[in-house]
Amino acid sequence: MTSRPDAPERPGPLGDTEGTGALDAFLAVRPQLFGIAYRMLGGVAEAEDVVQDAWLRWQGTDRDRVRNPAAFLTTVTTRLAINAATSARARRETYVGPWLPEPVDTSDDPALGAERAEALELATLLLMERLTPVERAVYVLREAFGYPYGRIAEILDLTEANARQLARRSRDRLGTREAVPVDPGEHRRLLDELVAAAHEGDLARFERYLADDVVARPDGGGRVHASRVDLVGLARVSLFLDNVWRKFWDAGTVRPVEANGLPAVVVDLDGAPFALLALDVADGRVQHVYVQVNPDKLTGYAAAS
Repeated sequence: MTSRPDAPERPGPLGDTEGTGALDAFLAVRPQLFGIAYRMLGGVAEAEDVVQDAWLRWQGTDRDRVRNPAAFLTTVTTRLAINAATSARARRETYVGPWLPEPVDTSDDPALGAERAEALELATLLLMERLTPVERAVYVLREAFGYPYGRIAEILDLTEANARQLARRSRDRLGTREAVPVDPGEHRRLLDELVAAAHEGDLARFERYLADDVVARPDGGGRVHASRVDLVGLARVSLFLDNVWRKFWDAGTVRPVEANGLPAVVVDLDGAPFALLALDVADGRVQHVYVQVNPDKLTGYAAAS
């Protein structure tokens, strides 16, 4: 089950009636708060911390002066996430090897993708690393949650013209993504083809699905042995997949999962998730292969006992 921030057990130092109302108002909007923070940060624990900080701010607020609790909490969470994103960017400068967002099981947590799928796929979250924290906030609020520019300007203390400019700049910096999403069934078929080819030791048959400039990105975070550079090109990616499958994954159990709204597979070893494999597909070809092996980022995929 995807890790999510636990609901506060009691309202805190407030009277029962007032405190219960404050808690209910917070819980009503908490899924969206988590969705904003996760898209901003790419990590579950970091997003939980931001949501918890927003709850503490809400507890200490004079709520008689708040006309719209949802708007207030969204503003607080977004601003906290901007600060957290600035710190996270500094930490990633010392991250061991390539970094990938922490995948989330959206089949177990459908609320995370309930608004819009934008800014949730692993490929998009990676591209968003190109943006400044404020640009990222504008992009998330606009593309993932459909906020009007006037409201975005209020949340971020900008002019509406500046919010529009930042949104346009964000889209330009992200570059073009495929306008028509890949059919999930086709996405799943490609994953099945990859698993079958790997099990049979015949990854050459899968190469026809790989783009010539395909990139494999493994994330071990220094916690497990993994390549510390991206693997680029059809030959290197195919060899990489063949090696890791034969050496590490062939003895495991492969199960289909959903990661950030798209099909993926988890390889379990000794009853625990060892790797998550996800694909970025465009124009009928696999453009990126994401291999998450950092155990700290796989806890949400522990198989049910």
